[in-house]
Amino acid sequence: MSLWWLALAISTVVFVLVVIFLLVAALRRREERGAPEPTAAPEPSRERALGRAVSVAAALTVVILFVWLVADVRTGRAYTSLRAAGARSPIAISVTGHQWWWEVQYPDTDPSRRVVTANEIHIPVGRPVVLTLTSTDVIHSFWAPNLGGKRDLLPGYVTTTWFQADRAGVYRAQCAEFCGHQHAHMALLVVAESPDRFQAWLAAQRRPAATPTDSLRARGARVFLGAQCMMCHQISGTPAGGQTAPDLTHFGSRRTIAAGTLPNTRGNLAGWIVDPQGIKPGSLMPQNPLSPDELQALIAYLEGLE
Repeated sequence: MSLWWLALAISTVVFVLVVIFLLVAALRRREERGAPEPTAAPEPSRERALGRAVSVAAALTVVILFVWLVADVRTGRAYTSLRAAGARSPIAISVTGHQWWWEVQYPDTDPSRRVVTANEIHIPVGRPVVLTLTSTDVIHSFWAPNLGGKRDLLPGYVTTTWFQADRAGVYRAQCAEFCGHQHAHMALLVVAESPDRFQAWLAAQRRPAATPTDSLRARGARVFLGAQCMMCHQISGTPAGGQTAPDLTHFGSRRTIAAGTLPNTRGNLAGWIVDPQGIKPGSLMPQNPLSPDELQALIAYLEGLE
């Protein structure tokens, strides 16, 4: 951020100075417009003044470029040393871009401990995060402006990037490469939290889906497994094993639905289930013609998947 503020300060000062000199030159030219045409060559003192002005401007340009060089080298070294300091224990996360949502995986050597979620990344504060990026369809681009630069997700290729959050908070990421009709509705939240809270979240995500404990949610589970939902979505601990849509094992703990399009509330979820094309035209999720009772039961079931 210090490099950004330096760039803003230098650019602002240069812009203001250029505008001032342009205004002075324009006003002077306006005053001289009514004067008689000079017949003699410009005075030597005026030529010397112009020469000094050009020399000062050139010297300032060299100084500014040198300051830029030093600041850029220092920032690069700081990034390199930060990465090296945490290279022994980075958080590895795999992100796959789809039209139009993000698949997020926390790999582990033990398959039973692997975590799969969607449209939300949780990370511990003060620890480097290495993202492995790819795409299943078109070119996407991961961009979390407050955490790092952009990195493209290419079909058939794997790219990597890394960042580190130094303060807790929720950072918005966005697809920064036009990827189709709903490109603007392809967001992702990066939740930076304390190491203890992150480990608690990770442990909760490793557990299978909660078994319904009341009749309404139990009916919702039956609705989910009896409808077309299970053909695309996966819920750990149930027969639902779809691989073409977001994993819903812990859907109730997520902040948004439809890749950041709407807050994850009961009303928004109902609208999304019944008529996803009315909310996000072109998405691959079809309409679900459910009765009001079936819809309420299904919503209750999904809300309980925390």
